[in-house]
Amino acid sequence: MRLEPGQVAVVTGAAGGIGLAMARRFAAEGLRVVLADVEEDALREAAAGLTSEGAEVLARPVDVSERDSVVALADAAYAAFGAVHVLCNNAGVGSGAEGRMWEHEPNDWKWAFAVNVWGVFHGIQAFVPRMIAGGAPGHVVNTSSGDGGIAPLPTASVYAVTKAAVVTMTESLYAHLKAEGAEVGASVLFPGPHMLRTGLWESHRNRPERYAKQRPRKTPYRSLDAYEAAMRRAGHEVRFTPVEEVAEHVVDGIRADRFWMLPAGEHSDRQIRARSQSMLDRANPAYLESFILD
Repeated sequence: MRLEPGQVAVVTGAAGGIGLAMARRFAAEGLRVVLADVEEDALREAAAGLTSEGAEVLARPVDVSERDSVVALADAAYAAFGAVHVLCNNAGVGSGAEGRMWEHEPNDWKWAFAVNVWGVFHGIQAFVPRMIAGGAPGHVVNTSSGDGGIAPLPTASVYAVTKAAVVTMTESLYAHLKAEGAEVGASVLFPGPHMLRTGLWESHRNRPERYAKQRPRKTPYRSLDAYEAAMRRAGHEVRFTPVEEVAEHVVDGIRADRFWMLPAGEHSDRQIRARSQSMLDRANPAYLESFILD
């Protein structure tokens, strides 16, 4: 797909982090951008910043876990611009679960699935039929993670399970689009290859009451700064990938019709090989051992 001025890109989770970086990169190509996010103040600030840079912007508060909210986003995008060419289902949350899996609260799972899995599906259902009907080349990018999308980090198992689901959903979407003979492509994005400075670590700030925790946490929510400090004390320097680099990878991937938007990385490549070999050998998942806590 060629990215050209006048096309329209829709990005969820666009008020900051990866989403805002993608929106800004699309705008640099001359695309009109539709920003969607549940954080209204941050969304207004992001839209104002892009507008001041010369972008044509539509900003809509959206809760991707609610189907009607995403359908309303699609209605607004098509009413404003008449078409959508790029859809980035990027909104995501960490669940805030703690302890062993059997100790997790059901609401941790319900909230993470509502946003990370149902949110992607709602985006597909609300936009893809209209993108196909429009007849123009288009592309869908669904954001996954190396945690789950490649191999799970057991200490963040809820998040990992949702991101594994996004990979399978996108593979299925790709196959369905090919079977349909559609001019719309699909990709799954693995931001990286290193960690990112995003608001994912503070997802709890947007947790809705309907998915509220039912008992107090035993430990405080861990911030990215606290995690980085702990790693340094353990003698490990944490490397970060700029969100702008992720956005550039997305643009390159759309142009190349690349399904696996997976930047080369020593750790991720090692995990892919180890997991694949474990499956081929019908062996136990030894690649998880370094993450299993006492």
